[in-house]
Amino acid sequence: MKRLANRSAPAHPRYWVDWLIYGLLRLCLLLPYPVLMWIGTRIGDLFRWLSASRRHVVETNLRVCFPDMAADARADMARAHFQAMGRGLVEASLAWWGSDRKLASRGEVIGLDHLDRALEQGGVILLTGHFTTLELAARFVAMQRPFHAMYRPLDNLFWDVVTTRAREARSCRPSVPRRDLRALVKTLRRGGAVWYGPDQTLSHRNSAFVPFFGVPTLTLTATSRLAEMGRAQVVPFYPERLPGHRYRIIFEPPLADFPGEDVLADTQRITASLETAIRRCPEQYFWMHRRFKKRPEGAAPIY
Repeated sequence: MKRLANRSAPAHPRYWVDWLIYGLLRLCLLLPYPVLMWIGTRIGDLFRWLSASRRHVVETNLRVCFPDMAADARADMARAHFQAMGRGLVEASLAWWGSDRKLASRGEVIGLDHLDRALEQGGVILLTGHFTTLELAARFVAMQRPFHAMYRPLDNLFWDVVTTRAREARSCRPSVPRRDLRALVKTLRRGGAVWYGPDQTLSHRNSAFVPFFGVPTLTLTATSRLAEMGRAQVVPFYPERLPGHRYRIIFEPPLADFPGEDVLADTQRITASLETAIRRCPEQYFWMHRRFKKRPEGAAPIY
């Protein structure tokens, strides 16, 4: 499979500002870790203050998913979420360009034996969700075992090249185009491990409404088909940001009897697994996504 990272970052003048931002990010990584996290927290606070639309989305999502929580507690969680998002931006830079020396001692990977046993039998779908620690968690996993990242092109060519090159360098594997089913299946049948997060979709294609925190939510159903076609096991793994600027990544046992005979039931199993992980650190999930934008026919809009 061709490495997308072999492309060169564009040097056209229209990208000079991007080059400047890139250089500043690389320089900032020289700062001590606590200072970087303080900067990330302040970025989150600033974005929360500036973006009323995103603040509305986050607050609405939390109200819908945690209706029994006191309003003050939800407000605190929303504030903590924006701070987690800000730290996540800094952590992404660390994941792409930080040194192993700076990062290795901060990450703890639990249950790696579940992944190893699954890989002994063939390909593995690394099932997870969109958490604010997504990029850094992937880096910690890559330090232990190589894997293929799902690849979705960015609109900005400069950052598309730069981030893809960074991801492929850390994972030691070429990226897999998200929409290229043939490439995904081929990678799995060859015994590869592929990162896969099915918790974001705004299209009815290969999707169905299943309960997410008790709310009918449009959810990708393609995991079952991909596992069957790729002859792969599905191994859930979830990240968590801990106090003291540390991180924990937990691998769970492969999903037994997956895929089953009912695609909808398979999708509900996956969603339930994700819900359990979110409840461990709810402020760290990506609540800025309008997960409930698509509604069942006749249902009132949420946003």
